[in-house]
Amino acid sequence: MLCKGLVLSQLAIPVVSLLIGFLAYTSQYFFLHFQQAPLQKNEAWWLNILATCIWICYYRACTVDPGHIPKNWKPADGKQPHPSQEDIGRQRWCRRCEALKPPRAHHCKKCGRCIPKMDHHCPWTSNCVSHFTFPHFIRFLFYTVFGTGYLGTLLFRRASIVWADRNLPGYLGPSLSQLVHLFILIVVNSFICFALFILFVRTVWSLGSNVTTIESWEIERHQTLVRRARYFGGFLDGPGGVKIRIKKQEFPYDIGIWANIKAGMGGSRNILGWFWPLAASPDRSTGLVYEVNEFEDPGLSWPPPDPDRIPRPTRPVGDDGAFTMPQYSSAREQLEAFNQRQQEDLQRRRVYSQVQRRRRFHERLEHQVEPGSDSAETWSENDDSAEGEESWRNSEGERLGDFGVDEEAEFYDEEDIPLGVLVERRGNRFKE
Repeated sequence: MLCKGLVLSQLAIPVVSLLIGFLAYTSQYFFLHFQQAPLQKNEAWWLNILATCIWICYYRACTVDPGHIPKNWKPADGKQPHPSQEDIGRQRWCRRCEALKPPRAHHCKKCGRCIPKMDHHCPWTSNCVSHFTFPHFIRFLFYTVFGTGYLGTLLFRRASIVWADRNLPGYLGPSLSQLVHLFILIVVNSFICFALFILFVRTVWSLGSNVTTIESWEIERHQTLVRRARYFGGFLDGPGGVKIRIKKQEFPYDIGIWANIKAGMGGSRNILGWFWPLAASPDRSTGLVYEVNEFEDPGLSWPPPDPDRIPRPTRPVGDDGAFTMPQYSSAREQLEAFNQRQQEDLQRRRVYSQVQRRRRFHERLEHQVEPGSDSAETWSENDDSAEGEESWRNSEGERLGDFGVDEEAEFYDEEDIPLGVLVERRGNRFKE
């Protein structure tokens, strides 16, 4: 399976290049030899200009580095001068990179690193659509849709001529090979134009709302959790029996249509520059901090809390809900007990990450909703996807892994920050 996926990814760029060449240049060969309506000079100019723009944008979408997170990156300390312990624990951590993750960054399983503002890993460019490659990707879609649309008008114009002369003798019209060529050009061009037009419209919609493909999945996931929590008093069970409050949280990065488009196109205000194939990539110093709206508390992180992402309690809690502190006869005995508890915590953490945190949602809630009860009937009628996050899919049947995200790191490790990192960060805060 891995070899098959690797072969497909290696063939993607050559296949797309062949399609571009086939439509751009064999169509001109057909037009030049179509006696009823030969290729006009202005048509040739437009076809070659659009083809050149497509080539440039596709090359840049494939080859521009999608970015990486600087080593030892840390969030700006001035944002939250007095964070609570809960805020510190909610910082995003990537176990694959063993480093903190900036907002909107995700670990790509194809690129093998965290990508700034990752939208998705595009199989047709073999590259991530990210903060740095998104402008090139959307320009490629624009010129491809515009180019195939223009080519389609030329092809259908010639097809209408063939249809009008269908009653004439065969020797007065195009040859059989030309008819087959025209038919293949129309079918392939129409399919590509239709498919990429839908993708282009969705991408423009995402650009206008400043929502990446991954974030649209997270928004739908959050809406599902809010709907589930409504039947349990606004709380869902987290690991270790902890009750996690789930409340509706607005998406923080939608800052207005104009500002969204400007941010998505590299921060440029030049509208004509948005369409220029040779426009510069966004500055490499950007992509780590993003402007947010004021709909929610600035201290809230995105994505919102999820029971399948919350780390387990590091210390056991007694039946009375209070921690017990044993008495020690010496400092040595206290140190040995501390080391033993640390080893036990690490062992429980490993077992928990392998079993408990990956248990499906409905398995954790079986004891809360009895079959045949009103709550169970309401649940089944209003939510068809009562499964855990590991197998949860959005309305289009997609998981985060379908966008290239490393689900193991994203779901189960992003908040598993080493204790030493938390202590160091908390100490730096207090020093200020």
